[in-house]
Amino acid sequence: MADYIYLLESRLSQAQQKALQAVREIAKAKGLTVFLVGGAVRDLTSGSPVRDLDVAVQGNALKLKKELEKAGALFSGELEPLQALFVEFPGGVRMEISSTVTITFPKPGKPVVKPGTIHDDLRSRDFTANAMALSLNDGSYGLLMDPLNGVADIENRELRLVNGYGFIEDPVRMIRAARFSARLGWQLEERTRSRYDTGKEEGYISAMSSFQRGYELEEIAHEDDPLRVLQRLEQEGWMKVLCPAWTSAKVNVAELEKLRDAQGQLFTRGIHADPSAAQFPLLTAKMQSKDVTSLKKSFPRRTFVSHIDALEAEGKKFAAELTGKQAATPSAAWKLLMAGRPEAVLQAAYAVRNAPVQAKFKSFYTDWPQARQRIPYTLMQEMRITPELPGYDDLVEKLFFELMDGKLGTPEEMKAFLEPYSPPAPPPPVHLRRPRAARKEAKAPRPRKKAEALPKDMDEAAAAAVKVAGSAGGDAVAEFAAQAPGSAERKQARVKPPARLAAKELVAKPKAVANPVPAKAAAKKAAVKSKPDPAKKAPAKKQPAKKAAAAKKAAKPASRPVKKAVAKQTPRKVAKPAPKKAPPKKAAPAKKSAPARKPAKKPAKAIAKKRR
Repeated sequence: MADYIYLLESRLSQAQQKALQAVREIAKAKGLTVFLVGGAVRDLTSGSPVRDLDVAVQGNALKLKKELEKAGALFSGELEPLQALFVEFPGGVRMEISSTVTITFPKPGKPVVKPGTIHDDLRSRDFTANAMALSLNDGSYGLLMDPLNGVADIENRELRLVNGYGFIEDPVRMIRAARFSARLGWQLEERTRSRYDTGKEEGYISAMSSFQRGYELEEIAHEDDPLRVLQRLEQEGWMKVLCPAWTSAKVNVAELEKLRDAQGQLFTRGIHADPSAAQFPLLTAKMQSKDVTSLKKSFPRRTFVSHIDALEAEGKKFAAELTGKQAATPSAAWKLLMAGRPEAVLQAAYAVRNAPVQAKFKSFYTDWPQARQRIPYTLMQEMRITPELPGYDDLVEKLFFELMDGKLGTPEEMKAFLEPYSPPAPPPPVHLRRPRAARKEAKAPRPRKKAEALPKDMDEAAAAAVKVAGSAGGDAVAEFAAQAPGSAERKQARVKPPARLAAKELVAKPKAVANPVPAKAAAKKAAVKSKPDPAKKAPAKKQPAKKAAAAKKAAKPASRPVKKAVAKQTPRKVAKPAPKKAPPKKAAPAKKSAPARKPAKKPAKAIAKKRR
C-alpha cells in the first residue's frame, strides 16, 4: 500500500500543504476531525496531478468561515444544503470544505441531507475511486479509509458506481462519468456502463438541478486539457443539456496550444500557474458575448468570474513592471517573476507580445538558469561552506544572482566574495592518552627453586645437564648438583624430597628437551669449543674426575664469570645424550673426522658412570 504521509508531503505543492495545515489547525481548535476526501485522494493514489482539494469535517463546516478568513482564505461561494464552502487560498489553491453527511434520494435529483460520519459520507458519493478518505488528525495522520475498495478500481482504471441506483438518484453522475473518463483515460465498469447507457436512453438527466449544471460547466474550464473534455461531452450529447451554444468549434485551438506551452515553460522554472482563467476566453473565443455572459452567470464560484475579467489588465501591468527600471538587471527581473502572482505572469508570457517582454521571458527560460551551473561548490567545500552551515541556502541564492549579473567571473573574485562567509578552521584534534588500566595481579607462580650459581670446577657437559634439569624444576637441579663431582659444597647441598624428576632420567630421556633441532646445533657448537687436543687427551683419561674438573677450571680464564657461561648454555645445547653402552674409544678419536657433537658424549657417559 502506498505511503500516504509521503504522498502528502511530496505530491502536493507548498501552497496546497500550507492550505491543508491551516484547515487542520482550525479544525483542531474547534475540536473537529478533518479528512481529505474525493478526487484529491484518488489523484494521489493514481499518480495524477492534484488539481484541487476536497476536505470533509465531522461537524458543521459553515461555522468555520471566520477562522478561514483569518487564515487568508477567500470565499468564492457556498452550498448551504450540503453545508459546503468554496474557498481559495494563496497560491491559487482551490478547496471545497464540506460537512460529513449522509444523503438519501426519495426522488431522483432531490437529495435529503443529514449529518453523518465519515463512513456515511463516503458511501453517499458517486464512484468508488472517489469514496476514499485520508485522516488529517493527530494520531492517525495519513490513515487511508477505503470501505468500498476503491484502490482496486484505481488499479484497474475503472469507474464503478458506489450504488447500483446512482444514476437514477443523481443523474449528473452520468456527466461526471464522461468527464472523468476523458480526463483520466479510464473505462466504465461493465455494470456501470450498462446502467449508464440505460440512463441516457431513459432521460435521467432531466432531473439535474441548475446548480449542478453550472458546476459542471465551470469544471470544464478548470480541466488541464479542456478541449478534450469538451469534445468528449459533445460526443456523448451532454453539451446540448449543459450549454448548447458552447461547442468545440467555438474554441481557438491554436492560441490554446500556445497558452499551454507557456504554462509548461513556467512550470519548469518553478512557477505553478492555474490556467483556468486564462484559457476560458480561448475556449469561448467564437461564442457570442451574450452567451459568454450567460455562461459566466451559471458558475457557482463568483471569484472565478472576477479572475477572468481582471486577468488581462493584470497581465499588462506585470509586463510593464518587467520592462521597467526595477527589473533592469537579470537578478531583479528573476526576483520579480518568482514573486509575482503566477496567473498574472502566465498572462504576460502568453498574451503580451512586446519584444522586450518576450526577450526577458526567453532569458528566464534559457540563459539565466545557466548561472546556477557555475556555482563553485568545490571551492565552497574547501572553504568549509557546507549545507550544514546556517544560511547556506540564502548564500547559494545570493551567489546565483551575482553570477547571473556577471559580477563574478574569475575564481579569485568568487573566493573574495565567499571569504566573509567562510567559518574559521576548527582547532586541531586533541589526542588524550587513555589511562592504562590497572594490571591485574598475576597469580603467584608455583614456587620453584632457582638453580644457584654452579661451581667453577664443573665441566660444560655437566653444566648443560644441570640447565636441562632446571627446566624440570628446582628440586631436580638441587639433587643433580649435589651428586655432581668436583665440589665439597655440592656434597653438602640439601635436596628437598621428593624431586619431581631426577637428572638421570633427564639425561636418559631426551624427549623432555623442548625444541630438539636447535639444541643439536647448540650442542655441536659447544662441543667444538670444548674439543680437547688429541695429544693432551690421553693422560686425562687416567686422572680422577675431580682432578680433570680442576684442570679444566684452571685452563679457563679467571675473568669469565661462571654464571654467564651457564646462562649461555641453554637447554638447546644438549642434543641427544650418548647411549649408556657407547665405547669410550669413540668419544674423541684423534685421526677421524667425527661430528663435533660426539666429544660432548664422553663427559655425559662419565657422569652417568659416576651416578651408578
